[in-house]
Amino acid sequence: MRWELAAEDPIRVHALAAALGGLSDLPISNRARNSSGPGSPLHTLARLLIRRGLTDPNAAARFLIPSITHLHSPEQMTGLRAAVDRIDAAIERKEPILIYGDYDVDGTMAVIILKTAIELCGGAADFHVPHRIREGYDLRDDVIENAAAAGIQLIISVDMGIRAFAPAETAQRLGVDLIVTDHHLPGPDGVPRALAVVNPNQAGCEYPYKQLCGAGVAFKVAQGLMQRRLPEKDHTRILRSFMKVVAIATIADSVPLTGENRVFAKIGLDELRRAVNPGLKALLEVAQVSNKRPPTSTEVAFRIAPRINAAGRMDIARDVIDLFSAKDVEHARLLAGKLDRLNAERQEEERRILRSIEERISGDPALCEAYCIVVDGEGWHRGVIGIAATRVVERYHRPALVIAREGEEAFGSGRSIRAFHLLEAIESSHSLFTRYGGHSHACGFAMPSANVAQLRTELDAFARTRLNSADFDPALDVEAELDLDEINPGLYQALQLLEPYGAGNHEPAFSARGVRLIAPPKILKDKHIKLRLKAGEDSVRSFSSEVAGKEELSAVAILTTPSCHPDGAAIRRNEKAEAQGFQLRTENRELRTARKLSTVFDALGWHMAERLQQSPLLAGDAIDIAFTIGHNDHPDFGGLELLLRDFRSCLSTAPCPAATTEASKQTS
Repeated sequence: MRWELAAEDPIRVHALAAALGGLSDLPISNRARNSSGPGSPLHTLARLLIRRGLTDPNAAARFLIPSITHLHSPEQMTGLRAAVDRIDAAIERKEPILIYGDYDVDGTMAVIILKTAIELCGGAADFHVPHRIREGYDLRDDVIENAAAAGIQLIISVDMGIRAFAPAETAQRLGVDLIVTDHHLPGPDGVPRALAVVNPNQAGCEYPYKQLCGAGVAFKVAQGLMQRRLPEKDHTRILRSFMKVVAIATIADSVPLTGENRVFAKIGLDELRRAVNPGLKALLEVAQVSNKRPPTSTEVAFRIAPRINAAGRMDIARDVIDLFSAKDVEHARLLAGKLDRLNAERQEEERRILRSIEERISGDPALCEAYCIVVDGEGWHRGVIGIAATRVVERYHRPALVIAREGEEAFGSGRSIRAFHLLEAIESSHSLFTRYGGHSHACGFAMPSANVAQLRTELDAFARTRLNSADFDPALDVEAELDLDEINPGLYQALQLLEPYGAGNHEPAFSARGVRLIAPPKILKDKHIKLRLKAGEDSVRSFSSEVAGKEELSAVAILTTPSCHPDGAAIRRNEKAEAQGFQLRTENRELRTARKLSTVFDALGWHMAERLQQSPLLAGDAIDIAFTIGHNDHPDFGGLELLLRDFRSCLSTAPCPAATTEASKQTS
């Protein structure tokens, strides 16, 4: 893995750090606020913000402290006023409304938001979520025809419909008003002829934020509707409640966690801690997500979202809406338990498909050398191929399409790497598909099975015009170099302000050079490793000289220095009380030899056991590490810990190689 160390503009970093220290509502300790020099938490935070394009103190403050007041006016979105007018009229006339949603997390959460909003405003709404296998993605003529026959005069699509030209014509012919709400990119032919199309990505729409997920667009429609029909105090309270659901969809759909999406994610995750909906509470329970703190984006992505997705992948997505609509606690638990079992089935099917894919790639030299991997198989479950494509990209770091063949038909899902726009690639071979859609990093499609071989040839040729071999080398963005003694509760508290992490706001990775192993590495469960590390000898600072020079002590040093130690007398009572106010345990020990202080950290490396066996490490070895900073909540063994992203051995007699900087890359 290539480490790319971000360049730093010291003047801009210092100015922003000083400005952050002046923000009275920034939730950090006074100790951290009063120090903005190099090595301080505010200095590191400022550097990370600048890396994210946030150089202005006001923009940084909005990012760090998002508020519901930061949401844009919904009527800035093209088509939204017309959509709200028609929904409002349907409520007044007591017309039944049909919401037509996708079967994934984004689609089902969008259905829940809009259905609930309409009912709170006095209307009645039913819903249809297609069966992934029997009906497939997007609007269908027969569903619209059946709705019209049942007296439905208003259909609202959520998370789909932006390319549904024929169904829109069917609705118009039958006298059914169709409102399309979607976030996917429109095709070259524009948008369907519907009563209203609400999509920030359509041509001519001047809505300030374009990266909403489908549930985010549905939220804006619900926001506009409730602003019209409910008292302000009511719709503001309900919008905060809706953010729990929007946060799940936003994180699951991997849209950038910036702008409005950051407001949704930050506030929504906090609201999830206080979930009252029986179905949502039951889901959090089976997903083993604690209610003692807000869940992290990682918990949403890997615990909550897969269970919601499992319904649409393995069975019927209607179970998700039924779960969130359940009033009885026991019924909610039964439905949540079903989603949990479906997720286990999904995991087993995923493993089966991946074993087959790996055998295919390892036995086919052409696939091994492909710039875009296209792999197909008979009998693969259509609901799992998208996840399988993600795993292929993670393993081989190349764009990948996984295709399930079912006789003469084939259904595919694709995922991509940063340098390759997947929808453009798919559109270059549009004649091979019966239908397709997606965006830069993901796509879905259907096609005749006979066209799969031609697709493999064409996409590989297209990829070779867009990519070079360097694009396949995994790169790790290292945002700053840290000494281990800079890692303390104050820094962790500052980093928490950047959460939630996700697309567009990745968890910051750091590097430390020449750190020492003070014990032999441990292998955990035959897969993972645990290292115990301390700073190299040249990084160890004299603790007593810090005190003598009246330099500010880290919270780690304050909390771990016993009062009977000679240096403990120099620590004032208010300093110790403030350090304890972090409410963070740090299990990291302090080694004291000749009155010198060196912090010891546990570093966990997930799925690194095989690599350690190939390149053994011994106690006393010096290594470079790239890592993120976490906190273990275990009541007995918890504390700050390092999570390894990569490591490199160093010769004890030679300096460790520096990470590549962006500036050096540009000049080489």
